[in-house]
This record gives sequence, C-alpha cells and structure tokens, in this order.
Amino acid sequence: MNVEEQIQKYIAGQSEPKRSDMQALHRIILGVNPAFKLWFLDGKNSENKTVSNPNAGYGSHTMKYADGTTREFYQIGLSANKTGISVYILGIEDKKYLAQTYGKELGKASVTGYCIKFKTLEDINIEILEAAIRYGVTFTASSSLTTKATATQKPKRLRPKRTSK
Repeated sequence: MNVEEQIQKYIAGQSEPKRSDMQALHRIILGVNPAFKLWFLDGKNSENKTVSNPNAGYGSHTMKYADGTTREFYQIGLSANKTGISVYILGIEDKKYLAQTYGKELGKASVTGYCIKFKTLEDINIEILEAAIRYGVTFTASSSLTTKATATQKPKRLRPKRTSK
C-alpha cells in the first residue's frame, strides 16, 4: 500500500463528521502544493508501541535539534484526536506567531506553538486555517534559503484571498 492509500484508509476509518472534515483538509492542504511529499506515520515506535495518534504529513523540511543533528520531516501534519482534529504547522521559529496572528480570527480552536486543534471544520474559519498553512510552508521554504527570522524579524503575514459570495 502506497502512502496516499495509507492516508485514504486512515481518513476512511474515522467516524463522521471527522471523516468528511479530514478529507476536506487533505484536499485543502494538497491545494496549497499538489507536489507535496506525502507521509503517513502510524503512531508506533520501533518497538510497535503506540506513542502518538496516527498522522498524515505533507511537504518536507529539515528539523534541527539542540544537539546539532538533523532529520527530514513533514511541514504540515493532519491527525484525528479524541475530541476532533489537529493540524500541525512545523518549522516556524516564533512559537507565539500562530496564536498571535491567526488565533482570534480562526474561531473555536486551540492554537499552540505549532498545533491548531478544533472539533469540526464548522467551528473554524477555513480561509484563516489555509492562510496559516500557507504561511508555514512559505516560512519554512524561505528560512531554509535565508537566515532564520527571529521574534523581531517576523515575515509578512499571508492573508487569505477574499472571495465574493
């Protein structure tokens, strides 16, 4: 089974409305970049013990650890949890940026350093979530090409496109 099939099986295994919401998020994330490298992590470690919820990943960036080692990992993650859905946006240096920039406009969601958690898509502003995802992807790409932004050098915020109804 390839990675796309693993992701589809994982999403299909969710109960409604989580299944439909995750399928929509999968499409939204791929809409940001259809060429994203796909990942699927089953949540188990090398000893086959469950250590996290399974999750789908999109894109690729190099994570740098305090000891100087590096590891390739996804940029955007999608995971079902007991109370809803988590979207992970990795690689942003300023851990307060997501909450400060998108938190109030997002709707009923919990926003931490790199995680946006919500119950259903109906509870949030999807355009704001997509803008946060786009920012994360753009920031990660630009930080690998230039010096990393600090709290005093924040990159410009990406605003969602306005659409007429």
